Amino acid sequence: MLALACSSAAAAPSTFGTVIGSALLCRSHLENAYFHQYLTTAFGPAYKHEGGAFWFKLDASLWGKPVLEVMVSDDTSAMVFVGAVVDARPEELEEAIRVSAGLHHKARDGSAAPLRISNPGSVIAYQNGKSKIYCARYKPLPPGR
Repeated sequence: MLALACSSAAAAPSTFGTVIGSALLCRSHLENAYFHQYLTTAFGPAYKHEGGAFWFKLDASLWGKPVLEVMVSDDTSAMVFVGAVVDARPEELEEAIRVSAGLHHKARDGSAAPLRISNPGSVIAYQNGKSKIYCARYKPLPPGR
């Protein structure tokens, strides 16, 4: 069973854990136009557009941890991605994901702030005392290339 919990906050749709949580864990197809539309419908327009992404503030949780922002790539880079800033330290987020979704993120090295990477490719990184989790893939070439 895929255990991606969404908070009871009225702002988050019941599908948030399945749609966004699965994308962050690299367990679903990444289509930035779909995620942009989903987030816009659920939370209103992005509050900023920078760094190759649209940023959405929201009131939700995943794996029992508060999600502060979700970002989805625009079409300016060779990568398509979905990411989130989570109000938990990376080791806390990794443990919560392991317990509720069964996915392990292993520290890449022995540094004080290692990237934690899962086999499907999701990454947990430090972000000012919080975590940033993301899944990124290269965009497929257009047909005929």
